[in-house]
Amino acid sequence: MTEDDASRVSETLPEHEVRTALLELLAEVGTVTATEAAARLGYSSGLCSFHLRQLARYGHIEEVPVSRGRAKPWRLRGQSSQPVGFGELARGLEDESYQQWLAQKERVPEQWRRDEAFSAVVYLTPEEMASVADTVRRALARYQDREQRPTIRPDGARPVAVVTRVFPLV
Repeated sequence: MTEDDASRVSETLPEHEVRTALLELLAEVGTVTATEAAARLGYSSGLCSFHLRQLARYGHIEEVPVSRGRAKPWRLRGQSSQPVGFGELARGLEDESYQQWLAQKERVPEQWRRDEAFSAVVYLTPEEMASVADTVRRALARYQDREQRPTIRPDGARPVAVVTRVFPLV
């Protein structure tokens, strides 16, 4: 990734885990309401609603026109307004961050030098694959408030990247 690419990414990609999760969900399912996003991602519907409005405010998503009811579905804006697909950018940033970690690992305090990188190939049905992803999201949900509420972070807590990719092998 060139310096220009990195600059463009920081201008177009929101650096917030809830927003990132919402964008990934929208890329996966097409349209979603705050309530649906909350159920899928393990956040509150109020938090999802707030971040969906922020994503819309900065042009990443748009409301889906509906004829009736209170539901407010959202969708990604046309791909033409985004220089690179979101998934590709996210994967590139994840990979780049991991490479930076490996290059600087010896400079961090001893207790932070261990990482928990692992992978597995398992045989699943589509329903089981969705269940695995939901289980990971729920496991991480109990730590989500710590970003917005620093006072509840335990002493010594630092930002930690958790990257999970659940996809069928072709």
